Amino acid sequence: MDTLIIIGFSAATLIGISLGLIGGGGSIITVPVLVYLMNIDPVTATAYSLFVVGTASLVGSVQYFQKGLVDLKTAFIFGIPAIAMVFLMRKIIVPAIPDTLFQMGNLIFTKDMGIMMMFAIAMIAASVSMIRGPKDPGTIEKPSKFNYPLLLLIGLLVGSFTGLVGAGGGFLIIPALIVLAKLPMKQAVGTSLLIIASNSLIGFLGDVSHRAIDWKFLLLFTAIAVVGIFIGSTLSNKIEGAKLKPAFGWFVFIMGIFILGKSLIN
Repeated sequence: MDTLIIIGFSAATLIGISLGLIGGGGSIITVPVLVYLMNIDPVTATAYSLFVVGTASLVGSVQYFQKGLVDLKTAFIFGIPAIAMVFLMRKIIVPAIPDTLFQMGNLIFTKDMGIMMMFAIAMIAASVSMIRGPKDPGTIEKPSKFNYPLLLLIGLLVGSFTGLVGAGGGFLIIPALIVLAKLPMKQAVGTSLLIIASNSLIGFLGDVSHRAIDWKFLLLFTAIAVVGIFIGSTLSNKIEGAKLKPAFGWFVFIMGIFILGKSLIN
């Protein structure tokens, strides 16, 4: 087996560990792993990423739900507009984007280049969120005070983002749940995983009808990521994920800069 393929499957474990240990971050490296290690074209990689991230997040959300750390009301309010938008993006908008966006002299700016550049920018934004870390408003239980218009608006934005680049958007969802729904950090993470799972898996359904899926590869890669979820959850009982999050954020930042540079050079 090719060395890059072996590294890619090993990275699938790390994706799951990240989700299980720090409640996010793994989704943002799934597309680069699929593109640069597994040699999958960017548009297909975003579809595969939705399935991998959705399945792994679903497993993680079940574990949080069992601990009473998933707010179903908030997940519903936030998730409905996000789910509608991500399905629309995958079913109609992404397939409608032309393969060649524009040309400037000898430079041909393609759909694949555009997606990878947007993904790199998203990685850099996510890394800043992970390095700084959201502020926890406290763990004392109190009634949630919903800012409905903003929750709905951010749901639409997250759905658009998830549908376009194939990432769960946890770095956007978690701060929104903490600030707008007044959820404690751990409950925000658990609720975020349920939202990510719903968005990603329904978004993936938008691809199934018009894209050839290598199910053998996809299920194997996903299974390895799910194993990583259980490893990460076990480690979370011994290691404080919040302390590892800034270090992982710097890794994501460097990867984002690398992908942005590579996309521009190519």
